[in-house]
Amino acid sequence: MFKKILIANRGEIALRVICACKELGIRSVVIYSEADRNSLPVRFADEAICVGPPQLAQSYLNIPAVISAAEIANADAIHPGYGLLSENANFAEVCETCNIKFIGPPPPVTRLMGEKEKARAAMKKAGVPVLPGSEGVLGSEAEAAESARAVGFPLIVKASAGGGGRGMRIVRSEAELPALFQAAQSEAAAAFGNGALYIEKYIERPRHIEFQILADQYGTVASLGERECSIQRRHQKLLEESPSTEMTPELREEIGGMLSKTLSDIGYANAGTVEFLMDEDRRLYFIEMNTRIQVEHPVTEMVTDVDLVKSQILVAAGETLENVLHGPILHRGHAIECRINAEHPETFTPSAGKITAFHPPGGTGVRVDTAVYAEGTIPPYYDSLIAKLVARGKDRAEAISRMSRALEMFIVEGVYTTIPLHRRILADPEFQAGHTDTTFIEKLIPRDTRRAHG
Repeated sequence: MFKKILIANRGEIALRVICACKELGIRSVVIYSEADRNSLPVRFADEAICVGPPQLAQSYLNIPAVISAAEIANADAIHPGYGLLSENANFAEVCETCNIKFIGPPPPVTRLMGEKEKARAAMKKAGVPVLPGSEGVLGSEAEAAESARAVGFPLIVKASAGGGGRGMRIVRSEAELPALFQAAQSEAAAAFGNGALYIEKYIERPRHIEFQILADQYGTVASLGERECSIQRRHQKLLEESPSTEMTPELREEIGGMLSKTLSDIGYANAGTVEFLMDEDRRLYFIEMNTRIQVEHPVTEMVTDVDLVKSQILVAAGETLENVLHGPILHRGHAIECRINAEHPETFTPSAGKITAFHPPGGTGVRVDTAVYAEGTIPPYYDSLIAKLVARGKDRAEAISRMSRALEMFIVEGVYTTIPLHRRILADPEFQAGHTDTTFIEKLIPRDTRRAHG
């Protein structure tokens, strides 16, 4: 087992990993920027090392500084959390070179799944259903036009190295293609240093469903079921739940078994999430894989009683999945997670500043993952996540009722938050009936309303 783990992240996920380390009897060391000097991870970790100024490129994304911190602290492993360096295969390779265990999949697998078109090709070869699309990345606008005619409109242009909705454009006609192709290419190059694009068939009003997997270093892969992530804005998730109201036990078992075999064959290890779109006929199509712990992992933890972060650490240390899981995975009840962001609830404009009052809710079936506290500050340099509020019930109706109650009792003052938006979502009859898709927020908050409040 590891003696000391360096946490190469910040905020609530850094605190979450610290908690896992404490429960496993492992010493933790957290890195921090000057903007996070007074953060809770710095307070609760066994050690803390400043790696630079507030800017990400000079601190949390500064690989030499992160590795130096690990070596100074004599850490034998690094947990990258999510975001930042978590899916950077080069960083994982540097860790290996320095004899520091990277708590994540092997670098070649991270690299394969990080290039979306290559990941799509690998899944297609293994028999996992994928959307019709271009064969490989597109070399030119002319090639894009030819591929678009074969795929048909509407279609979506995507960045091969992309994520979070950047480098992505919906194209509804051939006349729109040149301008939108150029816009996606420019955005992808600026965001990822890679302007490579590919095309997929666009599904109108799909559901976004993802499968949580966990794998050891010996070829054993387990599927822990699915999460419904259709409530999102600008391709960023707002609310997640498990199980999905549209998933049948037969389809869950079929997709889970298929993913277990496919990921075992490619040598996957540690936690990961495989994301799908579901059409109106309940057909699932692979879109991408995230080779890290997800923001929304507590949803799965609440319905399976599997601690995913501790499991990550254990399998990275060489434990078998059989010893980590202690028997078959059982699903109980229903769980919902609301991402409480420091944003205006209708325009989604970021709202950095000082938290003047903070009272998280509690009670049966309620969990709050946060690193925020009263009189603390939400810095303007980073993601706007304040907290993840999770509610579990014996069924979906009870989970919704508990979440509604918890949202009413959640006090955050000093900045705008998305709490009013979440209360509005949970009160919506369509949501309560389980009739959701990725256009839900657009219908709930029309674009002209968002402009009027901007």
